[in-house]
Amino acid sequence: LIFIFIIMYFVMIRPQKKRQEQQKKLMAGLKTGDRVVTNAGIHGLISNVKETTVLVKVADNVKIEMEKSAIATVLKES
Repeated sequence: LIFIFIIMYFVMIRPQKKRQEQQKKLMAGLKTGDRVVTNAGIHGLISNVKETTVLVKVADNVKIEMEKSAIATVLKES
């Protein structure tokens, strides 16, 4: 029984904690000018960062305010 719990820890719990840490780092590192993709698949450019929300520019004169937790990834500049 203990062996099964140890395997479950390494297969399920540990990877989830790593993902949560990476998401927290991502949210803390958001800055104006970053290209991002949201959980809904919307691509945009961050135009303003507030305490819990970000303002994402998705087109000319179109800005969406959303929670930082809705940001899935930050695209790397090439």
